[in-house]
Amino acid sequence: MKAVQYVEVGSAPEVREIPVPEPKPGQIRLRVLAAGLCHSDWFIMGLPAEAYSYPLPLTLGHEAVGVVDKLGEGVTEFAVGDDVAVYGPWGCGACAECARGRENYCPNAAKLGIHPPGLGSPGGMAEYLIVDNARHLVPLQGLDPVAAVALTDAGLTPYHAIKNVIDKLPGGSTAVVIGTGGLGHVGIQILRALTSATVIALDVTEEKLEHARSVGAHHTVLSNSEAPAAIRELTGGIGADVVFDFVGATPTLETARASVRVDGAIEVVGIGGGTVPTGFGSTPFGVSVRAPYWGSRDELMEVLGLARTGQLSVSVERFDIADAPTAYARLHEGTIVGRAVVVP
Repeated sequence: MKAVQYVEVGSAPEVREIPVPEPKPGQIRLRVLAAGLCHSDWFIMGLPAEAYSYPLPLTLGHEAVGVVDKLGEGVTEFAVGDDVAVYGPWGCGACAECARGRENYCPNAAKLGIHPPGLGSPGGMAEYLIVDNARHLVPLQGLDPVAAVALTDAGLTPYHAIKNVIDKLPGGSTAVVIGTGGLGHVGIQILRALTSATVIALDVTEEKLEHARSVGAHHTVLSNSEAPAAIRELTGGIGADVVFDFVGATPTLETARASVRVDGAIEVVGIGGGTVPTGFGSTPFGVSVRAPYWGSRDELMEVLGLARTGQLSVSVERFDIADAPTAYARLHEGTIVGRAVVVP
């Protein structure tokens, strides 16, 4: 089968021919219908050799949907032919967090060598994918796989971040979204669906700001050193109740720190490598700063439910598997509007 793999540290991903995997007892094999590209993929491919700890070659793709193709011994929860989405943050399945469906916060996964598909385990950017356990599958129930695949991360991650602070976003509140790309443009829609907050979107080009307006942003501001003043002006000098930073670089985190109101919150979703100082005198009184990770299994079900009712959609650019390296290059260059999806 064809698979998109990271083969050598520092090299670009390649399309290679590898054997079709066979499911072991308790596992499920999917025929992949679509796989999403993410900046997290570039994060691991950008690690230096001394920091890279995953096996090579590594099949990429932690956003995946497919059709159940073959069942390992003992699997009864799904049948061949079922269309499913993959819940990516795999945990041990035995701890209190996993029991609550919050495998994204499993304290045992790393020490047990359990990794998400595409982020340590063989991923979904291939013709077939092995899923380790039936609990890591969620029924698609008729959703278009190409349109829905990015919801498994680009939808789930902002949804989880927003639900954490939803009590701070009643009517009359303001939410700032920094970075309106793959996750941010979905975050805008989730804010509009779940809250009555006014949404202010920040990005670096007018094209991206126009896209943000098209998916529901009330106001748009160029992301630069003048953005905090613009946010203060739009909020009557008070500042934003919550700032969601989908970039996570030092300049954007400084914008977040300078834009949040007293007793507000900053959700650092992006993995841009920046940090934000917090504490007495460095952030306004009462401000919480949090770095959320992915989301829970029930939250993925809720995200897919929003998509089925038409309240949530992902802007998608589709690529054949042979063009995946080109798609990754464009993602790295920042020329993808929305989310890139590979269709094997």
